[in-house]
Order: sequence, then C-alpha cells, then structure tokens
Amino acid sequence: MTSTTSQNQLPEGALSGFKVLDLSRVLAGPWCGMLLGDLGAEVVKVESPGSGDDTRGWGPPFLEGESAYFLGANRNKTGLSIHFGSAEGKALLAKLIPQFDVVVENFKNGTLEKWGFDSQWFETHASKVVRCSITGYGTYGPLSHLPGYDFILQAESGLMSICGEEGGVPSKYGVAIVDLATGMMACNAVQAALLARYRTGKGQHVEVSLFDTSTALLANVGSSHLATGRDARRFGNGHPTIVPYTTFPAADKMIALAVGNDGQFAKLAEVLGHPEWAQDERFRTNTARVQHREIVDGLVAESFKTMQSKDIISTLRKNGIPVGAVNTVAEALSSEHAQVKEMVVDIAHEKIGSFKSLGTPLKMHQTPTSVRSAPPMLGQHTDEILKKYLQLSDTELSELRAKNIIQ
Repeated sequence: MTSTTSQNQLPEGALSGFKVLDLSRVLAGPWCGMLLGDLGAEVVKVESPGSGDDTRGWGPPFLEGESAYFLGANRNKTGLSIHFGSAEGKALLAKLIPQFDVVVENFKNGTLEKWGFDSQWFETHASKVVRCSITGYGTYGPLSHLPGYDFILQAESGLMSICGEEGGVPSKYGVAIVDLATGMMACNAVQAALLARYRTGKGQHVEVSLFDTSTALLANVGSSHLATGRDARRFGNGHPTIVPYTTFPAADKMIALAVGNDGQFAKLAEVLGHPEWAQDERFRTNTARVQHREIVDGLVAESFKTMQSKDIISTLRKNGIPVGAVNTVAEALSSEHAQVKEMVVDIAHEKIGSFKSLGTPLKMHQTPTSVRSAPPMLGQHTDEILKKYLQLSDTELSELRAKNIIQ
C-alpha cells in the first residue's frame, strides 16, 4: 500500500530500525522528526520539564488542553522530558546520543558546544551519529548569531515581496512555508547522510538553515532575476511567465486556471466558443500572451463570470485543461479525494480519546508509511525510554525526578 496505515498496524517502513533523538522544538525540526517517523524511524522527542515545546502553548484551538499546533507536527514520537540546564541532565544526554542513529536539534548556534557536545565529542563518543542542526542563518556568516523566525525569513529572502496583489503590499504565505520546507530539506539531508554512512561507516554533521531554504525557494523567480538583472514583482495569483495562469471568478466561487502551453490555450479558446483567439497574433504564443496579459485575462474572465464553477471545471478537465476550484480549508479536507488518499486520519490519544489529523504525504509501495502513534504528552514516556536506552532502575528514576532532572 502507498497510503497511511492505522495505528494498530506496524509495517516495516523504509526507515524501520533507525533511531532518531529529536531535541528540536516549534516547527522545522519537529516536522523533520515527524517525517522520519512517518517513514518508520523510532523517534524520541526530548523536551524540557514544565512547559516543554513552545508550541504546546500556541492556541487556541486546544483539544483537552493539548495544542492543535503541537498535535499537527509531532506524531509517531515518544516523549522524554529532561532538564538540559543541569549537569545531571547533560550527563543523561551524553549517554543517550550514542544510542541513536540521528540527532535533530535547532538550538541557538553554539548551545550544544557550550554543553560539551562539540564536533570532537561526537567524533570520539558518537562517530556514527548523524547530527542535523537546523538554524536560522547557518553556522557561519555575518548573521549566523541571529535566531531564525519563519516570518522574518519570508521577508528577508524576498519571498514576501513576490506574494500579494500587484500594486498592493507584500504578503506572507498562509502557513510557515520556510519552516516546513526547511524541515523537509532536513529530512532529505538526514537520509542522504545515513546512506553515506553505509559507504564510510561514519556519521556527519548536517546543516540546514531557514536562510538557505528561503533563498532556494525563490526558484525560477530568483533564476529570472539572476539571468536578467531585473527585480521580481508581484502578480497576485498570476504567474510571471505564463498566461492565462491565475484565478477567475465564476458565478458561484473562484476557480484557478493554469494554461501551460499553446495547445491548451487553443483548446480553451475552442471550448469557450472563441477559436479565433488562438489565431490572434497577440495570443497565439505564450510569449505574446504574457505581453498582453491584461487583455487575455479579461477575455477569459468575461467568459467565466456567468458560468457555475462545477460546469467550468467539468468541461475544461474533459478537454485536458488544468483547472480547479479555490476551496476553503474545510472544503479541501472534506473532499472525496482527500479521504481516499487518507490525508485526514483519526489518531487515538490517551488524553483526548481520538482526534483528526492530517495524514502523511509520503506514499511508499513496498515499505509503507504509517501513523502509528499520537504526539506524546509532555514526558509521557520518560521512564520507559530511560529504562530502554540507559537501563535505569525505578530507584534511579525516582531520584532524578525528585531533583527535577526529569519529568
């Protein structure tokens, strides 16, 4: 199967047998850890006692006191709570790290080094461990001392400058796109480092930053600037180099149209009852349509405004023209396709009972991904994890808990 499996099924995922120590918090790091967990890795999320991951307090909404934000980024993990600031907490961490294949962290630059876990320590005590550091601006460079925030990086990278209506103000994405993409980049880099370990027998330090990711996300827009020297601008929902490629109002709701080539435009013109458009020198090629963007979009908009969206979508799809409705989140998640693709799943939770969550986008035929467990409550599996990895006794655990070293 390629779809998400239920929690009581335990398939051999692609990363089954690999162990990940997730020391990260908020979104980019936890997202990386969650994806690795979806792929079958055993992921232990480590948090500080008390409040834990910052996102535990981000809300509303909350489900029985558990933040929906946190629940959306931490499935397929067990939970361990250790007071990192204490000497005994650092000693526990020093014993734990060598037991894992991967360590994911997004502390401020130099934090692990300050605690004694520098490159030499890893070389000496955990040479096979892949250490993935997720930072705001990287480990070197004039801005490397700064923390990273998705919103700020959207602004600084130029991403925000190309979002929003033409002539309007720059706008951020509706989700923390830089954090999410950085988490995915980190997941890719970790898997590549694990593959490299098969050849070399050694782990390595993997570095992924919000700055590098947000800059890379400029993609074709950044490439166009570098090729021409001209700065990019906003096109609203339009595309800088393809026309017609934007949203249009139908009689009942907005639709998105993406005409990717001249053949599709000729078919669109025919379907709309204007085959002459495809012969007009202003519209015959995409280059010409880009130069006459306002005229082309205006003609298409005039044709759509009295039609029902379902009729437009049905007709254009039958003719191979890319089109879709501009759905609300509720409409998108309740769609038949989302259900069939298991992009909405029910997860059993010890405190909540059961809650709906987004499914995993990773579909694997021979080593299926799975949603096996709910995001952990703070310190939910502390005793279980420390017994398993460090063979601590009940007496030792009680002593650590009495000193507030663990929760």
